[in-house]
Amino acid sequence: MRPDDGSGLPPGSRDLDTKLVAALERVGQALRVELRERAMDEGLSPTQAQILLRLASERSPGRRVGALAAALDVRQPTISDAVATLERKGLLERRPEADDARVATLALTARGRDVGDRLRAWDERARAELRRLPRQARQASLTLLLDLIAGLQAAGVVGVARTCPTCRFFRFQVRPGMARPHRCALLDLPLGPGDLRLDCPEHEQRAA
Repeated sequence: MRPDDGSGLPPGSRDLDTKLVAALERVGQALRVELRERAMDEGLSPTQAQILLRLASERSPGRRVGALAAALDVRQPTISDAVATLERKGLLERRPEADDARVATLALTARGRDVGDRLRAWDERARAELRRLPRQARQASLTLLLDLIAGLQAAGVVGVARTCPTCRFFRFQVRPGMARPHRCALLDLPLGPGDLRLDCPEHEQRAA
C-alpha cells in the first residue's frame, strides 16, 4: 500500500486529479486543433473564428470589443486587431449605439453570417463521440465540469463564467430526488443535470 503523504487524501487521489487535469488538457488540445483547421479553411485565425461564432449568438452588450476580450480570455488589443482584420475582409462592421454614438457594437455582415454558419460545425467530431456515451454519464460530466469552472472562477483563474452554478438565479437541489431537481428563479423553470447552461445570456453573477 502506498504510504500516507500527509495530505489527508486517500492514497491515489492525487494521481486521479493529475490524470483528470491531463485528460482535460488533451481534450482541449484536440479541440484547439479542430477549431484551427476549420478556421484555416475559411482563411481565418482561431481568434477570428471565435469572434464570428460569438457574434452570431451574443446580444448587444456582448458584441463589443471589451466584452469579447473578457469572454474569450484574450487581451483587448488582440481582439481589436482581429476585429480590424475581419472588417477588412468584409465579415463584420461597427455600428454606433443609438443612445451613445461613441460606443460601437459589432455586427456580422451577410458574408460574415455565411462564414459563421459554416463554422458552427467545427466541433461536430467531438460531439459525435460524446453521443456514443450514455446520457447519464454525459450529464454527470457536465455537472462536474460546471462545478470545476465555478471553482476556477472563484480562484481567479477563469475570468468570465456565465454558468448556472455561478448565477444568482440558480437554485440548487430544491427538489431532491426529482429528474429536474434544480430551478432557475429568473425563468421559473425546473432544471435537470443536462439543462444546465455553460454560457447563459441572462446570467447575473452571484455574490461571493
